[in-house]
Amino acid sequence: MKVEALSLAQLRERSSEKWREYPEDVLPLFVAETDFPLAPAVTAALEDAVRRGDTGYVASRTPLAAAYAGFAQRRFGWSPDPTRMRSTADVSMGIVEILRRVIQPGERVVVNPPIYPPFFDLVDEAGGVVERVPLRDTGSGWELDLDAIGEALADGARAVLLCNPHNPTGAVPSAHSLDALARLAEEHGATVISDEIHAPLVQPGTGYTPFLASGDAARRIGYAVTSASKAFNLAGLKCALMVTASDPTTAVVRGLPVEVEWRTGQFGMLAAVAALSPESDEWLDGLLATLDENRRLVADLLARHLPEARYRIPDAGYLAWVDLTDLGWGPNPAKQILRQAKVALHFGPAFGAEGAGHVRINFGTSPEILTQAIERIARARATIDAAQR
Repeated sequence: MKVEALSLAQLRERSSEKWREYPEDVLPLFVAETDFPLAPAVTAALEDAVRRGDTGYVASRTPLAAAYAGFAQRRFGWSPDPTRMRSTADVSMGIVEILRRVIQPGERVVVNPPIYPPFFDLVDEAGGVVERVPLRDTGSGWELDLDAIGEALADGARAVLLCNPHNPTGAVPSAHSLDALARLAEEHGATVISDEIHAPLVQPGTGYTPFLASGDAARRIGYAVTSASKAFNLAGLKCALMVTASDPTTAVVRGLPVEVEWRTGQFGMLAAVAALSPESDEWLDGLLATLDENRRLVADLLARHLPEARYRIPDAGYLAWVDLTDLGWGPNPAKQILRQAKVALHFGPAFGAEGAGHVRINFGTSPEILTQAIERIARARATIDAAQR
């Protein structure tokens, strides 16, 4: 059974960033929050915690790691070791804390733009320097440019910050490419940190491989950082997992200060355990069915109303990466769209130079809101075109 989005009136009652950044005449399809009700098991866990007054510090021993291991086995056919995991507040924090311990200040870290904008800041926060190795456009999709990554590592880059699945394109790297990446990193004495926050949102039949499951080299040199927050819309509750698969990498994570783990939110942990439990699998399957229809609806709406737009249906997530270059709306068309159509999209250039002329559309919402948003953009086209002349 599909998961249905809340109505616009219900969503306007929310106080999160998506619904407070812009005035009420703007349709917000920018930040990665979804417009669905919580999974019932998550709601029950949070309500029960409030009734008990269970609002203290997160415990040193929780069921979170075991819950994730069970989820990974059911959903990905992978059995990570719960004793090799540690929690923290969010994926970004986990990435920074690991990076600080695997690179020295000033060393280079490979990222693959167009990429989730905070990646640039996370490398800087950890004391590193961004080494840009863009994704390769094959004409039908995107893939890691392993030759260029290998050259960067041979030239001294010390780590790769991977996004698996990739944000904003929704591309899912093959197991072969992940194994090849791991072997390159190991050959050059480098580390791979894989952000796998969108992994629960890979569409059925796509074939998803967690980085640490891609081969022996990945297990030796890799780290994964993941969370239930994107799939289950729990970002405000603050809970993520750092996952390892070898003695040296596990030692790094175990060696992090206790405060890194204590930053985990108690509500975040309780909600994540409920989200990752078998009880929530049916809800997640329904969400994926809804997102499958929405990702195809975006293609239909663009073909009907903005045929010059170029869009590849993503294999994972709820984010559409759309190239509007041929409409001639400049390097940052989302600005024109916000001003003239009252639709807020994520600015393409924020994802790197490769994002010029692009927008990112959050389709984790209702078909009605999606349709209204793209129809607004189409109606505003004359005004936008006039402003560009």
